[in-house]
Amino acid sequence: MTITISQQALNDLFQETVERYLRSASLTQHPDPEDPLDVMYKYPQPLGQGYWRNIQLRQGLELTIGDLQLRDRMVTKHPEQERQDIQYHFHFSGRHEDRRASIGSGEYGLFGIGIDPHRTCDCSDRQPYLEAIVHIKPEVLYSFASNQAGELPPALQPWIGQLDREHYCRRGNASLAMQRVARQIVQCPYQGIAKRLYLESKALELMTMLVVEEIEIWEGRNESYSLKPDVVERVHHAREILLRRLDNPPSLIALAQQVGLNSRALKEGFRTCFGKPAFAYLHHYRLEQARQLLETKEMKVAEVAAAVGFNNQSYFAEAFRKKFGFNPKAYQMQRKKFF
Repeated sequence: MTITISQQALNDLFQETVERYLRSASLTQHPDPEDPLDVMYKYPQPLGQGYWRNIQLRQGLELTIGDLQLRDRMVTKHPEQERQDIQYHFHFSGRHEDRRASIGSGEYGLFGIGIDPHRTCDCSDRQPYLEAIVHIKPEVLYSFASNQAGELPPALQPWIGQLDREHYCRRGNASLAMQRVARQIVQCPYQGIAKRLYLESKALELMTMLVVEEIEIWEGRNESYSLKPDVVERVHHAREILLRRLDNPPSLIALAQQVGLNSRALKEGFRTCFGKPAFAYLHHYRLEQARQLLETKEMKVAEVAAAVGFNNQSYFAEAFRKKFGFNPKAYQMQRKKFF
């Protein structure tokens, strides 16, 4: 089943949910009692379960975290509107698509200032949706990226578009360093002023990585943008196939045939786009998904191993311990102890 809803109708549902919360003393909108600028909005129950959480770190710098499971595939119609901040969206899981970008697990979208055109956003209900968004006003970007004349580097100037023109948009693959920092944001263990300082440092660290990447692209030093667009598209399709078939992935040759590349081109393209060979990337993704399940779901270790495609529980435990320093059960118990 697919639900089609306008942005205004979705906003109205959120407002109704907020008002219902305000009438209920047993429910809270503030997950951090020391921070009134940290507000959580429960997702409207007719559409799914979960929340959106907005944290204002300081003037011109905010974080939004979305963690939800849709009941059905949802198509949201967005009217044309002005985008007045720079946004970086990192997806841990889930996928949404519109006419300008398709962003899935381990990918990000970078959006500049300008007109956000009328669009239809398609969100899948096939897996939980977990996303972290950094919102930065132009004055904050200028404060750390401009020169003595008050000018941004040429590579960053497209981020500050004109409000009467369509905004800058780029989709990319999050590096392992980006994934680590984004996960630290979602799993922040602090409250109060310590939380705000920690999250601000992580938000700016992510933006620093994006600035470096944008300059490399501008100067022609980013290899992933040296591939032909159709090859990049085929490599991304191959990645999607692998992630859909965690429990039974195709061989490299079969995968290459499915996306219309030879195995050498796929191997080289995968390493260029994602920094790892295809099956090393798959192994990394499986373990990251396993860690997420151990943190967020009440599942047995054997169930987690099977869910991410490990048939041998001993091999799974060894691989998990090698990557994270704990066996899966110990990791799960540690997370329960501290969170």
